[in-house]
Amino acid sequence: MSALANIGPRGCAWRRRLGFIALAAGGALLAALWALGAGQAPRLALFLPFWVGALGMSQARHRT
Repeated sequence: MSALANIGPRGCAWRRRLGFIALAAGGALLAALWALGAGQAPRLALFLPFWVGALGMSQARHRT
């Protein structure tokens, strides 16, 4: 069964850009929290930008 793409090139580029920005922001925040010696609870909040980044990259790759 073949999958049909339901987003066009603009939507794909937008999701890829959003994914990259979210992953970069998550990485920068993780480095900052680690350098400041923050505990596990503040670092757990970084789940959101990493999740958004992974979701955006996945949607762009699979065109869904």
